[in-house]
Amino acid sequence: MAKICLCLTGKTIAKDLEVLDKYRKYVDMAELRVDFLEPDERFLIRRFPELAGLPVILTIRRVMDGGKFLGGEGARINLFSKGLAFAEADRRHNFAYVDLEEDLKVPSLEEAARTFRTRIIRSYHNIQGVDADISGKLRSLYHVGDEIAKAAVMPQTFEDVRRVYKAARETSGLEKILLCMGHMGISTRILAAYMGSALSYTTAPGEEDFPAGAPGQISPRDLVKLYRFRNVTPRTKLYGIVGWPLTQTGSPEFFNTVFNSEQTDAVYVPFPADSIEPFMNLAAEINLQGVSVTVPYKEKVFPYLNSKTTEAESLGACNTLIAGPDGWAGANTDTRGFSDSLLDFIGKKDFRKKRITIIGAGGVAKAAAAEIFRLRGNALVLNRTQSRAREMAAPYRFASAALDNRGAELMSGYNDIIIQTTSVGMAPDLEGDPLDLYEFKGTEVVMDLIYKPERTRFLGRAAEAGCRVLNGHDMLIRQAKYQYSCFFGWEYPARIVSQ
Repeated sequence: MAKICLCLTGKTIAKDLEVLDKYRKYVDMAELRVDFLEPDERFLIRRFPELAGLPVILTIRRVMDGGKFLGGEGARINLFSKGLAFAEADRRHNFAYVDLEEDLKVPSLEEAARTFRTRIIRSYHNIQGVDADISGKLRSLYHVGDEIAKAAVMPQTFEDVRRVYKAARETSGLEKILLCMGHMGISTRILAAYMGSALSYTTAPGEEDFPAGAPGQISPRDLVKLYRFRNVTPRTKLYGIVGWPLTQTGSPEFFNTVFNSEQTDAVYVPFPADSIEPFMNLAAEINLQGVSVTVPYKEKVFPYLNSKTTEAESLGACNTLIAGPDGWAGANTDTRGFSDSLLDFIGKKDFRKKRITIIGAGGVAKAAAAEIFRLRGNALVLNRTQSRAREMAAPYRFASAALDNRGAELMSGYNDIIIQTTSVGMAPDLEGDPLDLYEFKGTEVVMDLIYKPERTRFLGRAAEAGCRVLNGHDMLIRQAKYQYSCFFGWEYPARIVSQ
């Protein structure tokens, strides 16, 4: 089973121990990053394993490998020696591991480590990209058979991530640590056990003067509670969500909570992908069973579908992929998720006699337009690019305009309900407002499909004017329940989990 390692980056030993105590119940081991310690604190590292009370990796990372150590190699070797010196018969008082880069060849250090059974992690870091032959690089790291090979690389594209998964399969018999740094590599940290990686490095979020040890590290609590890390094995069924930049999504919390409640051997993982083709290749290679699709790929996945539901076909947008023996089937659950949520909010069975403005012309806007038409409403579509608004509105004979003064004027005839479907207002553009030209009267029902933050600037303006407002969280849950049915072939088990 892969282990969880908390990367300790405090300036003092006391701070490292304080943070370790906060997360102790979630982690199996810790990495003491000596390169982050203040100079005077580095003289105290020898006692750290005894104080920590769990297995500890001794690491002194150079700047060239993504660390903070600025001294020469002689000074660094001297620090390693101090950490390994005066080893005790009780192994719990010694460092369990020492991380030595592939080019650091000091026989006396290695002999000292092996004498007292401190295992050597022979590491390689590429903070610029992913090597052409990452499998070969891993194999080349083994100097002696009892070492653990570690390769941490920084993907520049999602194709790089796919190649790291391929390297994990090609080195399945090797004891290794293999991961992608950065946001794009988050799945490799969650799926360490699936990749045959010995451990996953984590960080303590929100701690003052306690930075992440490397880009992309997530909290041990999220690994355990959100991503069910301790339950993942090579046999675990994989589900996920693909999008870009995919910095915010509530879907993993929903599905992993369900899997935990049902005791299903499955995990749901985010895949931030800058291109859809390498993701679809990876999805087939690692046997993903189902995928939620979000912006900007709801239309771009169509060439990869072997079949699709009538709704997805008619909309030209797909938010759900289901793996089958003949390939991918595509569905759209945004439609029912949207209409169920909004109709319940306004207490109606349909949109009869409602005149509605839709802001945006992407995949979820298409779903909203289709449901408004199906349920007898009339709408105005506004979009920055007027031609896209016109194209989306045409099948339903809805009005359309650009997001400008003219569009804002037309809204006076379509303002019973206003639906905001764009990403404007999400982090990092929290002050964004897609319709600052429009002044709310207070009589409108306003729905913003963003759910993080709970109240965007747009929704806040509407609430201040006296409008009834609804964010996208309820729609997220409803469409996810329909996705669950698509993935498993039966209805969402409301009796087991209440969301």
